[in-house]
Amino acid sequence: MSEANEEKTSGDFREMGHRLAQEVTAFIKKKMDKVSRSANLKSIKISFVGHSIGNVILRTALTESIMEPYLGFLHTYVSVSGPHLGYLYSSNSLFNSGLWLLKKLKGTQCIHQLTFTDDPDLRKTFLFNLCKQKTLDNFKNVILISSPQDGYVPYHSARIETCQASTGDHSKKGKLFLEMLNECLDQIRAPSPEPRVFMRCDVNFDTSLQGRNINTMIGRAAHIEFLESDAFARFIMWSFPELFR
Repeated sequence: MSEANEEKTSGDFREMGHRLAQEVTAFIKKKMDKVSRSANLKSIKISFVGHSIGNVILRTALTESIMEPYLGFLHTYVSVSGPHLGYLYSSNSLFNSGLWLLKKLKGTQCIHQLTFTDDPDLRKTFLFNLCKQKTLDNFKNVILISSPQDGYVPYHSARIETCQASTGDHSKKGKLFLEMLNECLDQIRAPSPEPRVFMRCDVNFDTSLQGRNINTMIGRAAHIEFLESDAFARFIMWSFPELFR
């Protein structure tokens, strides 16, 4: 479990990605030192599981130069409700209001980056340029886990797919979204020496058991349930054990 960004997840994604990259490379070096004694470096496989904005931090870390020597060892990437395409076309009005308030506070640079308000020119925004970085094409397996009940992350953003609101949108925003989407999908579809597995998995939570409250109304309950219940993760690991070996 990463500790590099604990209590530090409201700043710039670039800073968070740098801290994570330093933590990951230090961990990998220790593991590789042990493995190298038995001269079996080819057996090393590096897999990541990210939740929510942790996926954006992870992809940012992979763009760091100190990570470059280890990209060839990347194996499986599991994204749990990650806002890969940001919050363009977010339909959750209550949550969007919360984002607007957060952007008025100091130290919430990551919210500006997720909502593409960190630069007047959309093509200079952080997330648009992150999507152009080859952060997914080195993984042998990519699994995107989403939930229709999760209102914290747009459904299409977690699944890296188009949405109804973007269809027919010929504005600059619509073209930008389509470009980001295709950049990400092209990385996943990139030629690979080995067969690549790409899956989109939905998890349906029965939020009625929690009653009608603010958490279920804004979709927070399902977003947090991903962390509180590991049944879905166990199911994937048991069903596809070869992805984690």
